[in-house]
Amino acid sequence: MAEETTGDALAASSRIPLAAVALLVAIDEHGSLSAAARALGIAQPSASAGVRRLERRTGLTLVDRGARGTALTQDGLRLVPRARELLRASDAFEADVATLRSTHGARVVVAASMTIAEHLLPGWLAGVDPSTSVDVVVSNSVGVERAVLAGEAELGFVESPDVDPRLDARVVAVDELVVVVAPEHPWARRSRPVDVAMLVGSPLALREVGSGTRETLERALAQVGATLPVGPALGSTTAVTATVRRGRHAAVLSAVAVQDDLARGTLRRVLVDGVDLRRELRIVWARGRRPGAAAQAVARAVAERARAGRAAHPR
Repeated sequence: MAEETTGDALAASSRIPLAAVALLVAIDEHGSLSAAARALGIAQPSASAGVRRLERRTGLTLVDRGARGTALTQDGLRLVPRARELLRASDAFEADVATLRSTHGARVVVAASMTIAEHLLPGWLAGVDPSTSVDVVVSNSVGVERAVLAGEAELGFVESPDVDPRLDARVVAVDELVVVVAPEHPWARRSRPVDVAMLVGSPLALREVGSGTRETLERALAQVGATLPVGPALGSTTAVTATVRRGRHAAVLSAVAVQDDLARGTLRRVLVDGVDLRRELRIVWARGRRPGAAAQAVARAVAERARAGRAAHPR
């Protein structure tokens, strides 16, 4: 093992310095040693000495020194493409180091609509680098968009079908709204789905204006020529489900928001015909304002976790 380590160290110490590689490329790009020296910001004697060291290291004549100046030899020209690859790889390495350095110990503020914040985002954020602190601001979808536009959050997660045109957006997950009632509600014993007329003609407990859940329901009903009835407007899913459990009202809520109630039997799902209640969940950021490296890393981690969740639970 000791011999292996010593060998690795010797190999590393014998590697050609990147500065010499950059000098070779600069001579090719600028046509002469003096022009290459100027481009690299070094004195010409230093550049000449660098070329001589490179030639001694390689055992090759790389520069033709003539009365008209210097030019690369055939051997030098053959090495230039590989030298460029080496410099590009070095640049990519430096960029990755800078990205990692900027994300470690970073703090990212995200805003999320209530359903996403309560039921999906905790799982999505599990894939984020633990050294990155993610602060979550919870609001409805309209409030999330305002926070991102105002610069109060770098990223937002919304449920609404329409996104402010000043925002860029990407779909990260697909959700479905479901109709739920209390076990004693008459619909809980129905063997057939309710139709749209029955849905809008019955008492509904609704989320507040600005909620993505409400906007999705309004859009879905409008597509079949129906309008949302007047009903209690409540500021959270918890308040809506509490109203539904009293027995008189139905509600249309995200399937992930009521999955525990459905499993316990405290709410019952009612099938509905004639309306499409699926929706896309999006990540948003301000158009023209590129998120920082840490925020981009958070967005990538969330997208990967959300994609893995879709694969594990296909519709």
